Amino acid sequence: MFVRNSFPDMRTILNSLQSMHTQGVTELDKSALIKSFDCSELLNIIINGNDPLPEFDDIFEMFIEGVKVFLVQIAYLLVPMILFILVVAIAGSIDGSVGGAVFIIGGLITFVVGIIACLMAQIGICHMAYNDGAFSKAFAISEIREVLNDIGWLKCLTTYAGLIIITLILSCAVTAIIGIIFTVLGITGGMLGANAGGIFVLGTFINSLVTMFIVGPYLSIFNTRSIGLLYTMQI
Repeated sequence: MFVRNSFPDMRTILNSLQSMHTQGVTELDKSALIKSFDCSELLNIIINGNDPLPEFDDIFEMFIEGVKVFLVQIAYLLVPMILFILVVAIAGSIDGSVGGAVFIIGGLITFVVGIIACLMAQIGICHMAYNDGAFSKAFAISEIREVLNDIGWLKCLTTYAGLIIITLILSCAVTAIIGIIFTVLGITGGMLGANAGGIFVLGTFINSLVTMFIVGPYLSIFNTRSIGLLYTMQI
């Protein structure tokens, strides 16, 4: 397979941002929540060299593809989840500092395994999309490992870490902005005799809506584009 080594990690992310920007906000506004759930179709379009978002035309098919993606993610996360349960059980059966040491070491191992499992799940979803949505291809471990080897494990891990950092920063920034606005409104309203508690509750509710229906879907589309572009590096 041909590897495009001239395509660095962060450029993958920046290219995804530029791609989304060139389409315009109006195009992204169309059913962003549903499209973020059906990332399999979006990945297939990106991997095959097309830039625009998929058309919102078949809700049932999009739902089925979304369920497949969800099942793949759950299946890969079972390994670190089971490992963590075993670590807790073993550490809990050992008294004293030895038990604490076992928990810390086991926790670190579980964390590393979890990162690798999440990365393999994302590449597995890309591999499934590239192979016409064949569910079994998401678990073709030898093929997925070959893809990761061709791209480079370090490049994959740094790109994935970059996406996590960007997602956390943007999510926290939006939450902080809404929080500051409603804190000011709450304090001001309280000074004027309004129900400050009600204003804070309203702010929490609006923050949840913004996160669920605006920030979440957009970040999902952004992350999906970035992972799809990363996968194309070995095609």
